[in-house]
This record gives sequence, C-alpha cells and structure tokens, in this order.
Amino acid sequence: MGRKIIPVSLIIASLLSICAIASYALLKPSANSAKKEEKLSFPPQRIISLGPSITKSLYLLGADSRLIANTIYCTNPADAKKKEKIGTVIKINIEKIFNLKPDLVLATSLTEHKAKERLEDLGLKIVTFPTSNNFNHMCNQFLELGKLVGEEKKAEGIIKEAVDKVDSIKKRVKDLPQPKVLVQVGAKPLFVATGRYFVNDYIEFAGGVNIAKEEEEGIYSREEALKANPDVIIITTMGIVGDEEKKIWERYKTLSAVKNRRIYIIDTDEVTSPTPVSFVKTLEEFVCILHPGEEIE
Repeated sequence: MGRKIIPVSLIIASLLSICAIASYALLKPSANSAKKEEKLSFPPQRIISLGPSITKSLYLLGADSRLIANTIYCTNPADAKKKEKIGTVIKINIEKIFNLKPDLVLATSLTEHKAKERLEDLGLKIVTFPTSNNFNHMCNQFLELGKLVGEEKKAEGIIKEAVDKVDSIKKRVKDLPQPKVLVQVGAKPLFVATGRYFVNDYIEFAGGVNIAKEEEEGIYSREEALKANPDVIIITTMGIVGDEEKKIWERYKTLSAVKNRRIYIIDTDEVTSPTPVSFVKTLEEFVCILHPGEEIE
C-alpha cells in the first residue's frame, strides 16, 4: 500500500490553528495562575477606574498613587486629569487596559457588559459598582472599595464621620418648614429625581419634600410641575444648558419657585457622583437652598 499523502494546505491550516490556541493561552491565564496573581497583588498596586465617583473615592482613600488610568470624565480632583485615559464611562479601550497590566479594574454599571466580559476572558480582575440609589448604599459601596484596595479602616473612619454629620444635619432641619422641591437632572426630555434615586436623600435629609418621589420614571412634564407647584426648583445640568433651562422655567409665572425667585443651578458632578465626604458638602448646599435665612443650630 502506498503512503497517504496529506495536502500541504491542511498541514498549514493545522499549524495556524495550533498557534492561535497557543497565543490565546498566553493571553488568558489559567484559573490557578489567576488566583495566585490575585493573592500576590493584594493590596492591588495597579488600579484602573472606569467611573468618576470611583476615581474620587480612590483619592479620598489615599490610593491615588496606585491609580494608573481612568476615563476622560474623571476630572475631579484636578490630579485625576493627569492619569492615563482609557476611554469614556461607557466605551473603553480593551487593548490599552490589558497592556497596562492592572491588578484590578473597577467598573460601573454603565461600562459596556461585553467589554467587561472580554477583560475577564483575558484574565483581569474586574469588580463592578452599580449606581447608588441612596446614601446608605453609597456608604456600603465605599466600604467595599476600601476593602478591595486595602484601606478598610480608613473607609470606616470616613463613613462614620459622614454618617454623624448627616445625622446632625437631619436633626437641625427637622422642625423647619418643608418646602416642595423639584430637582431636574436632565433636559430634552425633562428628567427629574424620583424616590428611586439617591438625589431624593439630598432633598429629604435637607428638610424638603420631593414632589416627584412617587413617580415610576424620571421623565416629567412642565404640566405636571405646574400642578405640583414646587417652592424650589434645583437644576443640576451644568453650564449653558442650566441657564437655558432656568429661562424656560421662568416662563411659568404661576409657579411658586418662579414668583419667589427660587430656581437654582448646582454642580452636576457633586450631585451625581458623590463620595461620603462630598455628599455631606452637597447636603449642606441643599440645606442653604431650602432654608435661606433660617437660623439652623
């Protein structure tokens, strides 16, 4: 019998397949090696943040020297602008993140799910922090972050101080009149803070009543606002958008907030991506807005 001749094309295809498998194996460590690396890298020395609030929290915990990259929206504190940029809060550069060789990647619920899966497939450790829906949830996440980066005791101290200050503020305003409040967090369409968002805590802790608390969704209409007739309107959209929205509200002359000139624009960044420390600062701002001229002891 003659020898069976294997086509050259089949040999080449097999070799290419073997090379591809070998290359992927190099990129994707085994479960055991990943666990070994995880143990060796605690606390993590090379951290990437995919969200502004996470970045601010790392600075607050004193872990900023280990932060090697973040998003283009991570601009607070000022030093965060100098860090390597790996994309936006949603779209990230997977190749760049992998090449930076991070010990830990801290994502948000806004980070693309497929991108997170790809990073995990490459053997990177990814932890996702969902959007906080109240002050307690935010504090719990801050503590979890502290544990992840080896700063648990510091996180506990920061949280305790914040909780004590919040409790003190709530006691100071509990006997004051409760103005009806509308907090606008988006435009076109008009979007407001309902009871499902932690912005509601700013309103209630500061001694106000959120007129949109019971709404299922945040999309709201000017007509609904006219019926509810808020005493105070707070706009969190920044810059020219905030000024434009204020002018729109001022057309509704029957609104109490318009008649009494109680429409305010505040910093979106502090309201929408707080840390325990900045939450207290913004809460104090809400107190001043809701109770101007009041003696609060």
